[in-house]
Amino acid sequence: MMRLLIAVGVGYVLGTKAGRSRYEQISKAAKAVAASPATKKVIDVGRQKLSDSLNTQPRLEPLEAIDSDTTIYVPRDRR
Repeated sequence: MMRLLIAVGVGYVLGTKAGRSRYEQISKAAKAVAASPATKKVIDVGRQKLSDSLNTQPRLEPLEAIDSDTTIYVPRDRR
């Protein structure tokens, strides 16, 4: 929410100082960057890394199968 308010404020100030045509040019450039596939990929990768770092569930992998119905799982770092 705070980022949106800052962006609106910056856009307003730049628009009033440079005029409407410059404001439209800046607005189009900002929308193009926000809609870019590269930008979306960077955001998705960042969100995934953040999600992985905040995940409290350890990643488990099978240690050994006891029988056909039972498998023991342990965290990766304890193997």
